[in-house]
Amino acid sequence: MIHIRKATSEDLGDLLHVARTSFLQEFTTGNKPENVQAYLNEAFTLEQFEKELDNPSSIFFVAEKAGEIIGYTKVNQVPAQTDIHDPDSLEIARLYVLEEHLGSGLGRRLLDTAIDFAKQNEKKYLWLGVWEMNARAIRFYEKNGLRIFGSHPFPFGDEIQTDFLMRLDL
Repeated sequence: MIHIRKATSEDLGDLLHVARTSFLQEFTTGNKPENVQAYLNEAFTLEQFEKELDNPSSIFFVAEKAGEIIGYTKVNQVPAQTDIHDPDSLEIARLYVLEEHLGSGLGRRLLDTAIDFAKQNEKKYLWLGVWEMNARAIRFYEKNGLRIFGSHPFPFGDEIQTDFLMRLDL
């Protein structure tokens, strides 16, 4: 059975491990190894995750199976949002599932958790950025009602990539 709950500081090491592992599983193909490593060294460190977990405008929800974290989503309210900064919105900053659990419905459960949280906090819509080359993720979000409404540059190592911005009205 899979249980989804808010992350606590006790989850930090396991959460970071799942974040790094799932990131590598998803983004190694199609990217320069040095850019992947540079991003991991910047965004996926213990210090960075401690800071994010301590931020009252950011919340991590973890999915556990048999006591092990197998996926998570991080949501941001203003002022932690990376782009839109609209108090009527909730940003899904990350939604990662370990490769062996892809296709299990876990991604949908984590998305539903974010949607429920947005509704409980009276948000009018949620949004996220997704790498334009991540066709599987784009299909997943479209299948679940999100639509592309724009894009923004995403610095990744020595490149500037493009993220599509996707939105779901609540």
